[in-house]
This record gives sequence, structure tokens and C-alpha cells, in this order.
Amino acid sequence: MASIKSAFRICSDSFRFSSRVTACHAPLWKTGYRTLCTSGCRSSTTTGSSIGSGVPYDRSSNVDSGTVSSSADIPSSADAVIIGGGVAGCSALYHLTKLGMKNVVLLERSKLTAGTTWHSAGLIWRLRPSDVTIELMAATRDLLVDTNKNGLHEQSGVDPGWIQNGGLFVANTKERLDEYKRLMTLGRCFGIESAVLSPSETKELYPLMNVDDVYGTLHSPGDGIVEPSGLASAYARAAAKNGGKIVEDCSVTGIEMKDSFQSSRQVSAVQTDRGVIRTSCVLNCAGAWSPVIGQMVGVKVPLVAMKHAYVVTEAIEGIRQCPNVRDHDLSLYLKLQGDGLSFGGYENNPIFVDELPHDFNFSLYDLDWDVFSTNLTAAIHRVPHLETVGIKSTVSGPESFTADHQPLMGESPEVRGFYLSCGYNSSGIMLSGGCGQQIAEWIVHGKPSLDMFAFDIRRFGTSYTDNKDWCRERSQEAYAKNYSIVFPHDEPMAGRNIRKDALHQELLEAGCVYQERHGWERPGWFIRDTKTAGKVPEVLAYDYYGEYGNTQHDDYTYFTAIQQDYKFSYPDCFETIMEECRACRETGALFNMSYFGKFLLSGKDARRAADWMFTNDVGAKDRLVYTCMLNKDGGTESDLTVGVVPESILRNISSSGDSETFYVACGGAVATYVEQHIKRVLCEKDFDAQLVDVSSQLGMLSLQGPISREVLQQCSKTDLSDPNVMQYGRHFPLHIGEDLVW
Repeated sequence: MASIKSAFRICSDSFRFSSRVTACHAPLWKTGYRTLCTSGCRSSTTTGSSIGSGVPYDRSSNVDSGTVSSSADIPSSADAVIIGGGVAGCSALYHLTKLGMKNVVLLERSKLTAGTTWHSAGLIWRLRPSDVTIELMAATRDLLVDTNKNGLHEQSGVDPGWIQNGGLFVANTKERLDEYKRLMTLGRCFGIESAVLSPSETKELYPLMNVDDVYGTLHSPGDGIVEPSGLASAYARAAAKNGGKIVEDCSVTGIEMKDSFQSSRQVSAVQTDRGVIRTSCVLNCAGAWSPVIGQMVGVKVPLVAMKHAYVVTEAIEGIRQCPNVRDHDLSLYLKLQGDGLSFGGYENNPIFVDELPHDFNFSLYDLDWDVFSTNLTAAIHRVPHLETVGIKSTVSGPESFTADHQPLMGESPEVRGFYLSCGYNSSGIMLSGGCGQQIAEWIVHGKPSLDMFAFDIRRFGTSYTDNKDWCRERSQEAYAKNYSIVFPHDEPMAGRNIRKDALHQELLEAGCVYQERHGWERPGWFIRDTKTAGKVPEVLAYDYYGEYGNTQHDDYTYFTAIQQDYKFSYPDCFETIMEECRACRETGALFNMSYFGKFLLSGKDARRAADWMFTNDVGAKDRLVYTCMLNKDGGTESDLTVGVVPESILRNISSSGDSETFYVACGGAVATYVEQHIKRVLCEKDFDAQLVDVSSQLGMLSLQGPISREVLQQCSKTDLSDPNVMQYGRHFPLHIGEDLVW
């Protein structure tokens, strides 16, 4: 039996890590740690012994013959078709049937749990920086606890393998413990009890842990683990009891569409190797294979597949009943696995899977020890006894990762009736209960009950989601930063400069520190620091923090500047921003807001549509109106600025011959969301109107402050002294120099 120590011996000390990632983003390694690896080292040659690949539990589905139909037995029609029989698809099926949708079918090209679910680690955590994520994870846990009479075990008759051994968050720095205290406070708002422990208290709870460099820990006793295949099987069995249908060994070969409102498309049928199913709703739960399903209808699914791994140890004396561990500063997790441990983490250099075979159903990769060695080093440092423990097996399989490490959910903006629940970033098990419930509500009720915008695929713009470089860069960075401290104003270094407005370079040369929103580079604040003054804070091409053979940027002005914002207290750039705010209050300031979403609503029924959607009267010819946009239930979808476009301006920006066109402006981050909502209303109400996105064609400047009128007067020959001209909310065309603006 090979040991972890013997695995180390075949490695060299040639591993290096990026000091820049360490400083702000990636694991905060101590300088005394030595990470060992050698290029090309793989599990088959690592130890000279047999370390096999395999999950540490029975992966059988345990679904009876009455639950799964033969592949030849498919319905001719369905209210909804779910593609993918992993935990996301099974949970969605269960929750759809719970909401009363009986004629729903799940198609799995192999067997349930194939792909990713079967080899998942099965951790259940609940404390997160986001209140919505906490609610989603708590919903999963609520289905698992034995004391819940409506629990999944009781409903299905299948034991999902829930073990409540608790969770322990390890902090090596004061800053990390401060983050954990915030998690504790937020968790208590949702009834999740946790407590901060001292190093000595931590040692009592986890005797094998090295606490010499531990600043403190956060203990969450209600967390635990679940058996992934058991969980998926419990969802499937309960769904079948509710009338849901599951068909294994049935491949989807195509998806049919029909023309819908104007030039939009609507799902109409699913083609399989066993026949056609007529349906108006398809849910893509195909995990790492979801982009393939998306291509069938022309929907961009921005995720990439990477190899994600953990190892399983032999028995460890004294480990039973110990909590699971997350050491974010070491980018490490330790999971109780019977009388041993499973452990893994998030490396700076994960291996991309560029071509994922369609038949990679229950297969695994050989573990790349060269990449995984960072986790070995971290694990032995935190639990020194691991150095002499035998390795039972390795698990390295494909996982799907997204640009911001959040799932992709909701209806696609390109095709009506095509929904997604995929891209779970190794959190699919713990999110399955909550996300399954929300996507079911999305389909049945038209919207989820929680604010799911952070998971909504419409948080990304369709103009760049098919950019492979953007998707690859952002997903790798999000993976490497997964265990990093979540600061309020964190900015990505990857996938930048996708969308820039006409003033970008001029503001950059003036010292503008840009932020990324919805693909746009938007102004954040301006450098006044004497240490960096005179250096242009340009966002450079992504260097992958020196990984994959890339040269890491030296003396990176932009990176140095944004580090000033990486604090929970007042940032180092606070004085600079304060000066900008004071200038706006006391004199004047010009804001470049060109990253905003900008649309033209026109057509015979444009005014009727505006009156239906917007709370304010937006029909005045000379007024820009701030208004809410509502849904059919009277709930608020967004806040907007709306006004009738002057004919002199309309001739320059649109070829439309309509006499009345409305200008609609919204925050850049919600532009795709707003666009789809308006188009959906136009379709459902059968309004004869069109919405055109002109965000990239038009700029937007906002001049504010006491002297704003004087500044504007110096730029224009129009007399602005008349108070009737410059009334609040009034709009009119104006010449600035030789250019006509509005």
C-alpha cells in the first residue's frame, strides 16, 4: 500500500507559486512550506505501487425497476423534458413533480449519476458570504436531516447517506477570521448556529490537527456529508412516486424549435435515438456536457470542463467523528470518509479538458500528482499524521466551472422555453436541493421565489459569452480564487477589455482605475497615489498568474491599484475617492456611464407597452423619467430611465420610421435581464413593438455638481441660463461644439 510520504519522494522541489496570487487571491502559503512535484508525474508511476482510481462508496443507483423506464419507453409529449440524470436533473425532476407537474420526463444517455455526480465528494456546507446561497444550501440540508418528517429519506424510501459530523473553517490570519465572523453573523440570521474557537479549543475538537499557525476557527456543527449517488437516487425515487418519468440509455440527438414572436425562437420538441418528444420546455442539466446541448439550439453556455481531484486515505486512528475541514488559506478541504479522510483543494493550475468524450460516463482520469502536490503539502501541514497514512484510491474527474464560480440557471435569453441548471463548480451536491426548488419555480411560476440574479445566466451578456478566451480565462481565475477572501470590491484580472467605450483610452491616460461590469470596462476611481502617479493603470492581457508557462507581469500598476480596495474596512484609496465625492458636491464632476444598457423601444404599440410595464408616465415628449419596470404580478423587475427620443436625434441613431420611440436606460449589469424581460412582455401581450439594443452605439455622460450648468454653457452656444430650459428631468437636443447630443 502506497503512502502519502512515498508519493512525495518521487517529486522534486521545483514547484513554484505566484506571489501575486498569494498576496490577494490564492492560498496564503507560509514561506516555510515546501511544495513538491515533478512534471509529468502521474498516479501510475508515482509510487511504484498500486494506487487505484475509484470513489470511496457504492455508486449504484439503488433505483428500482418501477422508477426507470426502458429506453424504448418514451412519451410522445411532455410538459417538460430534463436532459441529464445527475443530481441537478434528479432534483429538478423531484421539485417539478412536487409543484404538480406530472408529465415531465428526465432523459439520461447512460445511467443516473453518470458524468460528475457519481464521483463527487458529497460535502454539505451552509455558511457563505451570500444570503441567497445560504438559503439554497440550507434547503438541501433540510431535506436530509432525519428529524424532518418531510425529509427526502421518508419520501423516497432511499437513504441518501446523511452524516452530521459538522464543519470547521480554519483561519490562519486575523483577516480570514474576520471573514468567518461575518459568515457566522449572516448564518445566524437564517438559524445556522456556529461558534468561533481558539486554537486550543480547535485541538480538542480535532486532535490530529496542527494548530501552531492557526489564528482561530469557526465551527458549524450542523454541517455534514452525504453519499452523492444515494442523494440522486432519493430524488429520483421520490420524483417517480410523484409521477415523474426517468428514461436511461436514451441519447438526445437534437432539439426542434419553431418561430415565435418576431424573430425569436421557441422550443417545440426533443429528438432522441428512440423517438421524438413534443414539448415547449427543455431543462439542460447535462453538467460539463451542457454546452453540447446548448449548441443544438444556438444557446451559448459559458462554462469549461476541468479535472478536479481528491484522494482517499486508509484508516486513520482517532479520526472518527471529526468534523470536515475547510482551510481556505491553504486552499484545502478535509472530509471524513468512514475511518479515513478524503482531501483535495483548488490549485492555481487546474487541467482544462478541451474535448470531453460523450461516453465518459463512469470513467476517471489518472491523478496528475504534479498538479495535486499543492494539496498534498497543505494536507500534511494541517494534519501531520497523514504523511505516513496509506492512500486507498484517487479520484480525478471532469467538473464544470464558470466565469464567476456560480451556476448557470434560468431561461436562456436566446431561445424561449430552454432553461439551464448546470455549471455548479463542484458545489452541485450541496446546492441541489435549493437550486432544484428554484429552477422548478422558474419553470412552473415564471420566476423563482428567491433573488437568483447571481445564478441567472442573464447576468452575462450574449455578446461575449461565446468568447472562448474570456470563458477559459475567467473560469480558471475563479477556480484558483475559490477559497480566497471575498472582499466587497474584488475585481477579476482575467477576461478584461472585452467591451470598451469611446472615452476609454482618454480616461485611462488620466489615471482611471477601471472596474469590469457585464463585459464593460467602467471607470472606478482615479489614481492620486504618488507611488503610482504617472503610471497608466492599464489592464494587461491575462497572465494566468504565471501558470501554464506564462510570464507573470512585473510592476503591474493596475494590480497594485486595485489591491488598495481589498479590505473590509476603509480601503487605502478612501482619501482619493473622498476627494472625488467632495469635488462633485462642491464644484462639479463628469461621470462616464457609457457601460449602461441602452435600448430603443419602437413600433405601433410602443406606448401601450411602456404604459403596461413602467410605473411612471413616460410619454411626455420633453421629459426623462425615472421609473420601475414591473412584472405581471406587479413586482419590480428593475429600475430604469425612460424618455421619448427627439426626432432630430432619432434620425441619427435609428432607421426606424416610427413617429414615437422610447429610450430605455438601465444599469449595465442587468442589461441582458432587462432586455429579455421587455421582449417577453412584448411577446406575451402581443404588442406590435420592437426593442433594439444600442448599448455599443451610444455613450452616456453625466455632468453633476453646483457648477455643472456653467461648465455645460462653456461647451455650447445654446443659452442655458433660462430656468425653463434647464428644468429637472427635462431633455432636449444640444450642440456641444459641432456635435449634436441629447
